[in-house]
Amino acid sequence: MIRLSEIPTTPPTELDKDVIHDATKQLRKRLAKLQHLMYAERKYSLLVILQGMDASGKDGATRDVFGACSPSGIHVKSFKKPTEEEFAHDFLWRIHKNVPHKGMIQVFNRSHYEDVLIQRVHGWITEEHAQKRIQSINAFEELLQYDNDTIILKFYLHISREKQQEELQERLDEEDKHWKHNPRDWEEAKHWDEYMRCYEEAINQSTIPWHIVPVDKRWYRDYCIAKVTVEALEKLPMELPVLEE
Repeated sequence: MIRLSEIPTTPPTELDKDVIHDATKQLRKRLAKLQHLMYAERKYSLLVILQGMDASGKDGATRDVFGACSPSGIHVKSFKKPTEEEFAHDFLWRIHKNVPHKGMIQVFNRSHYEDVLIQRVHGWITEEHAQKRIQSINAFEELLQYDNDTIILKFYLHISREKQQEELQERLDEEDKHWKHNPRDWEEAKHWDEYMRCYEEAINQSTIPWHIVPVDKRWYRDYCIAKVTVEALEKLPMELPVLEE
C-alpha cells in the first residue's frame, strides 16, 4: 500500500547533484538510441504518463528527459478540460485516439486519470462512478499492453505542498513565468488533502504499477524518469531490421 505522505519529495541526502547531472546526460543519449531502434523496428511502442499536482514539473520533465529524442518518433499530448465533443463521448474516447502506434513514444501530460481525480475532488461524479472508471482504466491499459505491445510507464510527480506554493508564487513574481500563471491553480491547491486521497486510491488500485518520483529538486526528477524509461526499453528484444536482398 503506497502512502504518499510517507514518501520523501526530495532526493536522498547522499546523492551528489553534479554526479546525477552527468548520469542523466548519459541516460538521455541512451534513450535517444533506444528510441531510434524502436522507431526503426516498429514492433513496440511506449506510452509515458506524467501525472502530478499543478507546478509539479510535467512540462519540464517532458523537455528535459525526452529532448534528445528524434521529433519524428515522439508525440506529446497535453490533456486539458474536455471539449464539448469530448464530453459527448465516453471519458476514454479522447485518450484512445492519442495512444502511440508501433515504433512511437507518446507522452501524456496529464491523462485519463484526470477523470478519477478532479472529477472526484469536486464531486462531479459519484464514488461508485469513479470506481467503475478505475476498472475501465485498468482494462484499457491492459488492452494496450497485451494487444498492441505498448509499454506503459506511469509517473506520479511527487511535489511537497511547500514547493508547490513556491513554484506558483514564482509564476507571479518572475516575468518570464507569467505565461504559466493560472488563478485556478491556487484554488485547486486548496483541495490538497482531497487530491492526495484520490491520487493514493488511483495509484493503489492500478494494475500497472506507478513510479513515485520526488520532484522538489528537478535534477533528481529528470534522472529518475530517464533511468526508469531506459531500463524499461532495454528489456525489449529490439534489433534493427535486416536489409532484404
